[in-house]
Amino acid sequence: MARPTAKIRTRRPAADSAAAGQVQSLTRAIALLEAVARSHDGLTLTELAQIVGLPPSTAHRLLTTLQQARFVRFDPLAALWQVGVQAFVVGNAFARTRDVLMMARPYMRRLMEDSGETVNLYVMDEGEAICMGQVESRQMMRAIARPGGRVKMHCSGVGKAMLAWLPEREVARVLERHGLPRVTAKTLATPKALRADLEQVRRRGYAIDDEEHAIGLRCVAAPILDEHGMPLAAISASGPTARIPDHQLGLLGALVAEAARAVTAEVGGLSAVQEQIRGRERHPSPIGDDR
Repeated sequence: MARPTAKIRTRRPAADSAAAGQVQSLTRAIALLEAVARSHDGLTLTELAQIVGLPPSTAHRLLTTLQQARFVRFDPLAALWQVGVQAFVVGNAFARTRDVLMMARPYMRRLMEDSGETVNLYVMDEGEAICMGQVESRQMMRAIARPGGRVKMHCSGVGKAMLAWLPEREVARVLERHGLPRVTAKTLATPKALRADLEQVRRRGYAIDDEEHAIGLRCVAAPILDEHGMPLAAISASGPTARIPDHQLGLLGALVAEAARAVTAEVGGLSAVQEQIRGRERHPSPIGDDR
């Protein structure tokens, strides 16, 4: 009986070691692929090895394996490793199947618990914001926006959160189609006022609807961005002004922005901070005139 036991004991560590080696190789290969993906023009073998902390020989072996599976490609003229076509195929499959609302649900529930206010998720459709889902507040007085309901972009927190991260030509197209109708006395009804507000949205990371859509109602919203830094949707927390006074706006804004960042990461998007680092000039010219 002793021999079989001895054999088992001598073989098991070897199997565990092999499995650990396979997992380590996979982890290292993923780190290399992520490093290549983050670069714009590609990286040399030396640069990649330094980034992931591997000997060049090990990095080259793993890159060659990834190359055979077409996840990376090597440009011999520039001596650069770049993203391969298979990485695009896999990423595109995820983009086709991702459901923003489904992925956002856990974060929406948490935001409702943390803020005490009703949480909504909106997407842009034909230049307007349409409600796709909601987690209602437990408060007796609460904001209700049924799924399927539409709001104008310029007078809603979710709309301004998405407008702030659109290229200027897209913003101009929305305003040309829908204009800036005044809904309440606080609605931003001129391009100059809206332009100034969108700049604040980009700077602080969230938008505020201060009774611009409905008297007595405040809303704070932040964008959910895709892999290009474009708005996929916006998440918001809404409630009566009596429960969201001025001094609470910053705290609520931080909670909403954090939830939006978490959903952005969940869907594989680019955070607002990363987008700012990229230095993309989305608003090179004013949004129309003040007429």
